[in-house]
Amino acid sequence: MDAKNRFSTRVQNYIKYRPGYPAGVVETLRAECGLTPASFVADIGSGTGLLARPFLDFGCHVLGVEPNGPMRAAGEQLLAHYRLFTSLDGAAEATGLPTASVDFVTAGQAFHWFDPARARVEFRRILKPDGWVMLVWNDRRMESSPFLRAYEALLRTYATDYAEINHRNVEENPDAIPAFLGRDYRVAHFDNIQVFDFEGLRGRLLSSSYAPEPGHPQYEPMMDKLRRIFDRYEQDGRVNFEYDTQMYYRSIQETV
Repeated sequence: MDAKNRFSTRVQNYIKYRPGYPAGVVETLRAECGLTPASFVADIGSGTGLLARPFLDFGCHVLGVEPNGPMRAAGEQLLAHYRLFTSLDGAAEATGLPTASVDFVTAGQAFHWFDPARARVEFRRILKPDGWVMLVWNDRRMESSPFLRAYEALLRTYATDYAEINHRNVEENPDAIPAFLGRDYRVAHFDNIQVFDFEGLRGRLLSSSYAPEPGHPQYEPMMDKLRRIFDRYEQDGRVNFEYDTQMYYRSIQETV
């Protein structure tokens, strides 16, 4: 499936069950990179607005650039009460934004879908001379609990193309982020967590583009296994979904 359309059938689960971003993301950019409430932020692959929201709460103007129609419509609805949010039909490689118009370019859980070479050219074009690029992912911990180890094994057994499109392929490639940001980029790490009952865990799984959906031959076996994993590891009817939020950022002035 075209990467820009993979989430079209998963919007409601994405809205309900995907994690937001820790306050440290905005605070780090404020403290180290000059982010202010007057800053203009281009959030690329903005989806339902999970990363746009903390910047809007801080007071920034946020330009949400999203190529997927259903995801973009959901973001427009969820962020409609923010007067400083503008939604745009565009992509990382062709945002539609004016040259030198934004102070920050951000991408939350999205960079691994971009064409890096073309996106790099576009980001440099739309950023002001002193602008910054920031890439961030909520990385699900795979080994920190028996439950998370079992969940990872479930994905490797039942998910359709998990190994091919896992965003960790970017982070684990020693050349991917340096090639995009330059060698001397900065890194920040934050803890993040979600707590789910079984319905929430099911929705979190189905929000992932690699999870088989109803009608797929792997769907029922996957759901049966998920139920058994939950029943084995739940405590008081809940399981913990733990993340390491990884943030990579650099001034456009410093990029090669």
